[in-house]
Amino acid sequence: MFPSDGFRALEHQECLRLLAKVPVGRVVYTRQALPAVLPVNFSLDADSSVLLCTSRDSDLVRAIDGVVVAFEADEFHAEHRAGWSVVVTGRAAVVTDPAEHERLLRTGPDSWMPMRDGVFVRIEAGMVSGRELMGASVHGTV
Repeated sequence: MFPSDGFRALEHQECLRLLAKVPVGRVVYTRQALPAVLPVNFSLDADSSVLLCTSRDSDLVRAIDGVVVAFEADEFHAEHRAGWSVVVTGRAAVVTDPAEHERLLRTGPDSWMPMRDGVFVRIEAGMVSGRELMGASVHGTV
């Protein structure tokens, strides 16, 4: 990126810090050979993976368990034309270890949707990237 393009690449730790600030992001995956995007609430685990809580029988679990997905979260301020976006790419997997599931019941995200048979899905932070829109006025000044 050129210094004058209005964007700044974010460092890995800064990406994680920003992700921890927002409660909702989007899972990007493949559904019936087509791209699909689903907004979800989430949290970050100590190993920087993204954690979701959803129903064991959900279409999302069937579509992403064991495959590589992208997860995106952002925050933008239209009045300032500024904000940031972070993308985590990695393998998604249902947490099956009973001890890990118990730990996540205490520390992981709560689903915002009513459900039975909740499971946690972990998206490994294989690649983490982000960028910040620096902000500009209509006339090109900051």
